[in-house]
Amino acid sequence: MFGKKDTKAIAIIPARLGSTRFPRKALADETGKPMVVHVCEQAAKAESVNRVVVATDAEEIKSAVESHGFEAVMTSVEHTNGTSRLAQAAQILKLKSHHIVVNIQGDEPEIEHKVIDGAIAAACLEKQVPPWCPEFGPHGAAVGTVASPIDDREEAKNPNVVKVVIGLIEPDQSIAKAMYFSRALIPHDRDTAGTTRYFRHVGIYAYSVSSLNAYQSLSESPLEQTEHLEQLRWLEHGYPIAVAIRESSHTGIDTPEQYRAFVKRYQSAQSS
Repeated sequence: MFGKKDTKAIAIIPARLGSTRFPRKALADETGKPMVVHVCEQAAKAESVNRVVVATDAEEIKSAVESHGFEAVMTSVEHTNGTSRLAQAAQILKLKSHHIVVNIQGDEPEIEHKVIDGAIAAACLEKQVPPWCPEFGPHGAAVGTVASPIDDREEAKNPNVVKVVIGLIEPDQSIAKAMYFSRALIPHDRDTAGTTRYFRHVGIYAYSVSSLNAYQSLSESPLEQTEHLEQLRWLEHGYPIAVAIRESSHTGIDTPEQYRAFVKRYQSAQSS
């Protein structure tokens, strides 16, 4: 079982300078501090996190993070995704196989701490480990993530909004098993009764280091290639995903326009 010593996680934030739509966005600092530092601050607010580390391939990012009092490690420039960068960071930090890490994107400066805590709860809430998957967490899941209810059907139709279909929710913890992730409008409301519940996938992941390492050995899967959603690799290879249901309104920063909108919100909050 995952004991109490494992209920605190290490937040690792992959960050790099390269970005097609918004180059050097990790260091954008119109608020007075780099965007990646805002992410660090949000991660530090989570009750389930006891350490925050940025994993980067840029000395500029490392220096900026450390100048604001946070920890950073240098990783390879060869990584093609944040998950592999995370795995190398865990190795550099000499984390044990049972340690829980939470992967927080470096372009989400408004991520709610309750979302971070939700992903960690999904990955390692204390329960008996099912005998058929002793290497997984207490939900029998290889990874924990978060979904947020969608109230706007037009948002649910948007292929840029990733939806997740979940199993029955455990009422005491608001946690369920993921059945499928898609850019399509799922589930299909055949009778258009209007009672179908849609859930937006919030792209945050928590897992044990052993599960993280297992992911590195999995081959890219057909549905992953079709939907361009790397979380489908877990499901296609038979690794269950636990999903915590949390209200969430934050979005990542992909463009300069989105960043300017964030700056306005931040400055407004600071002046109020």
